[in-house]
Amino acid sequence: MSQGSSALEGVTVVDFTQVYMGPSATQLLGDYGADVIKVERPKYGDLSRSSITDESGLDNPIFYSINRNKRSISIDTRTEEGKQVVYDLVRHADVVVSNFRAGVMDRIGFGYDTLKQLNPRIIWASGTGFGEVGPYAHKGGQDVLLQALSGVMWRRQSNDLPLSVYPTTLCDYTTGMHLMQGILLALLARERTGEGQRVDVRMFDSMLHMQMQEAATQLNRGTEINWAAMPLSGVFPTTDGAVCMVGAFKQEPLRDICTALGLPDELWQRPDLQDQPGQMAARAELQGIFAERFAQDTTAHWIQRLEGVDLLCAPVLTMAEALADEQTAINEMVVKMDHPTEGSVQVLNAPIGLSATPATVRRRAPRLGEDSDAVLAEHGYDDDRIAALRAGGVVS
Repeated sequence: MSQGSSALEGVTVVDFTQVYMGPSATQLLGDYGADVIKVERPKYGDLSRSSITDESGLDNPIFYSINRNKRSISIDTRTEEGKQVVYDLVRHADVVVSNFRAGVMDRIGFGYDTLKQLNPRIIWASGTGFGEVGPYAHKGGQDVLLQALSGVMWRRQSNDLPLSVYPTTLCDYTTGMHLMQGILLALLARERTGEGQRVDVRMFDSMLHMQMQEAATQLNRGTEINWAAMPLSGVFPTTDGAVCMVGAFKQEPLRDICTALGLPDELWQRPDLQDQPGQMAARAELQGIFAERFAQDTTAHWIQRLEGVDLLCAPVLTMAEALADEQTAINEMVVKMDHPTEGSVQVLNAPIGLSATPATVRRRAPRLGEDSDAVLAEHGYDDDRIAALRAGGVVS
């Protein structure tokens, strides 16, 4: 890995990923300087190019939100000529990343054992739903399915609430971050050994690992920890919105809640409410008392009162409000990027701050096959050979 102005400058990534989990990982690699060559299907490309109906078609917000700092080469990998193009890319690459179902990369000729023969230094990274063995190995790794199978969907604030889908793709994102971490660890190891290795990340494992506190409690005590069902915490409607309150990390949180909400001292002084088990037993009663008080005034009023006694609290914001929040601007979390038809678009910035080698937005998300000729030329293909590949439909 060469030294440069970006943390991953000199690292070349051949990127087969699609949708969200894999592209979120490879975009961050690109943000910190890696040359990410995105291999896409002719005509259709990454599935996220068509996951929503949008005026920008294949270059819609879903796609460009997770594919900046990449170059697109469109290859028909079903052909022998297409496979040879990929092999030529791999010979000069550092990392190959995919997030197909288990076994797909082997079936299409790009498994680890094949590619490491071409390049012993290659880091072959795969994100799957469940891995290559086991009763779920055949299943696609889809976010909602993983919410269901990992216990995340079952755990909710109250058992009388209906089971529901969490509306943000936390499984894909969590696994994508683990995939990136695995790649970085393998790059560090290669600096010492000179050898590449295989990196396997599974959505099922990532979602279980995200619940490590809850899992340890279940495994060792046979009981369930549910942070959403704590008696002194919750989300409470106000006259103009809602407040999220967390009554924790204090010596006497119930006393401070009573002070902030103007509730009588007799409540927090009750003998049966002096410890968490007692508060849990009275949870429904306490939550009802809190809800009644919050409903009597504005969000701003209650935030001021809660913060006055140093209780953790926040207004419940919409996505639009969160993006427009002053803290978002101060943290520089929204950046502008060129777009082929819209001129410029706004996307979220990388969330990891590095003082010497920060993330940069160097290029917009690519149009399908936009960089095919340039990438091929860099790998020794002359104009005649590129023209022949295009004529044969191998590259577009």
